[in-house]
Amino acid sequence: MTLQERIDSDLREAMRAKDTTKLGVLRMLKSALKYAAIAKAGAESELSDTEVAQVIRKQARQREDSIESFEKGGRAELAEKEKEELSILNSYLPQSMSTDEISKVVRETIAEIGATSKAQMGGVMKALQAKVGGRADGKTLSAEVQKQLS
Repeated sequence: MTLQERIDSDLREAMRAKDTTKLGVLRMLKSALKYAAIAKAGAESELSDTEVAQVIRKQARQREDSIESFEKGGRAELAEKEKEELSILNSYLPQSMSTDEISKVVRETIAEIGATSKAQMGGVMKALQAKVGGRADGKTLSAEVQKQLS
């Protein structure tokens, strides 16, 4: 079952169970996925699981930013709602890599490419993104690459 099929199935389940929070999050996610598919290649195109994970990660990042803003603004009830939505989105993401795993993959990739300076960081990042397959965010990977190339 693809990730998109799982989301569709869970959406139907949430409708039957009258789980309004999950239903709202999944509807918003479906909309974002459809928008990404249209942007990619038209209304009838399908997204791969990797592309679906990227869209989910983007939605999760938006929730994280909202949580931070709400907490700064003293709106704990809205922050809690966003945290609940974030946990629903995170259930669809692949297991994240540990910092040790990230460090090891970065070291191996730098060795494979033969990078010796930060000027070669773009090539390293491109190879890393393919290897990691969405199990780590770009910001974390970038920071580790910079650290190891210094």
